[in-house]
Amino acid sequence: MNNINDSENQSLIRLSQGQLNLLEMCPPQFQRIYLEQLSLPISPDVQENLLWGNQFHQLMQQHFLDLPLDSILNMDQELKKIVQSLLNSVNEQHDLSSHSWREAEHSRSLEKGNYLLTAIYDLLIIHENKAQILDWKTYLKPQDKQKIANNWQTKLYLYLLAETSNYLPEQISMTYWFVKIPHEPECLTFQYNQQLHQKTTLQLENLLTNIDNYLLDVNQNNIDLPHHKTCESNCPYHQSFFSDDSYFNNLEEDNNDLLLMIDEIEEISI
Repeated sequence: MNNINDSENQSLIRLSQGQLNLLEMCPPQFQRIYLEQLSLPISPDVQENLLWGNQFHQLMQQHFLDLPLDSILNMDQELKKIVQSLLNSVNEQHDLSSHSWREAEHSRSLEKGNYLLTAIYDLLIIHENKAQILDWKTYLKPQDKQKIANNWQTKLYLYLLAETSNYLPEQISMTYWFVKIPHEPECLTFQYNQQLHQKTTLQLENLLTNIDNYLLDVNQNNIDLPHHKTCESNCPYHQSFFSDDSYFNNLEEDNNDLLLMIDEIEEISI
């Protein structure tokens, strides 16, 4: 399998970490959002957070493209403080010397079966003997590290780099940087290895097989995707979809988890 260009095969179904997370959590939601193209209702507060997050990502991209930020940051002192604090922390924690290669908004894709697995790394730092993926999160560092480790963003991003480069899994890491005004930035690093790579490969193959079966049911038999057993007891969307206010109320209460899934499904580029 090789890193491929989208134009080589337009029939492939594109899958990002957001789709994989949602499919694993709630297949009916995956069907409605991605197959039926029904959009999520988002509250004004959540919309504001997303806009701020997009602006922050644009600023970080500009910085690593060596574009000036002063004219923007001087208009918002709080934003200026958090950006400068993050950049100082990143410079302390990561080797950004002239011996390394780096790229902001670096994209990777991999054909696997009927699907095109895709990822956009906020920052990729390449050294001779190691590769580091950095990702900016505009909220506080979560307490549950294992939940982040199990998230498909972590698994897919590490997996794709191992599959599309010459680096061994043990030479690859991913660091999340959590920023939120007025808190100081915090980071969380996941070191990859061959055992995790094999585990992710198996999980991914099982999930893609499930998607194949789901799409067959939807397209040929007109059958809606089923809830998982755990989904039935825990999923806030198990009520009738878009049928009454309970859907919107449940969605509003679970916005934090949704943001973890939809965060940067579509990256902002300048």
